[in-house]
Amino acid sequence: MTPREGPQPGLGSYPAGPGPRRYARGPLATSWRRARSAPSVPLSRVVGALLLAALAAGLTGDVGAKVFYSMDQALRFAFPDASTIEKETLFLSEPEVRQVESLARARLESRMIPVHIGKQNQRLLGYAMVDVHVVRTQPEAVLIVLEPDGVIASTTLLAFDESLDYLPPGRWLRQFDRKTLRPDLALGQEIAAITGATLSTSGVTDSVRRALAVYQVKLAPKKR
Repeated sequence: MTPREGPQPGLGSYPAGPGPRRYARGPLATSWRRARSAPSVPLSRVVGALLLAALAAGLTGDVGAKVFYSMDQALRFAFPDASTIEKETLFLSEPEVRQVESLARARLESRMIPVHIGKQNQRLLGYAMVDVHVVRTQPEAVLIVLEPDGVIASTTLLAFDESLDYLPPGRWLRQFDRKTLRPDLALGQEIAAITGATLSTSGVTDSVRRALAVYQVKLAPKKR
């Protein structure tokens, strides 16, 4: 892993700074606008599905978000030495959901957690999970890459649609490097707060804690 600065709701090595931004247009943008007004589906679930579809398809900005990396780009950055990147969907039971939420101190939007697994031949390089959530009224997507032992390798924003005034900088994201799931992995403790960006930074922190909790509940037991 060579994660330094700056892919499935609930949850690399990345180049510095965001790439080019484009804005919403086309059929996905129309779906996004319609979905926001649908009363029967939680907005966060709709946001996650649409934004992840756009990331996976390499569509930059077609769900209304400023997309900095496509899923393919993110995975290449996450696992530059990988010979294969496998996708696995973890299915959490109700007790496992409660366990993850208790460990993360944050709510899960789905019992299905897609995970990308980087391998060099048969050697495990790590796990990558994407967490999509609503900050104020708009989405952000965070990619969390874990080393095989569950230590954070890197944390990167893939997409962000709030005002860029609230965008957490790369140096702030680097605070998560080498962290594990501890009670003090929280804003104002191990993670410094940013005045005026409380919701976006809190969202990223929750994303990291969810990924670490999923690792602890579902992935770590497989290695025993």
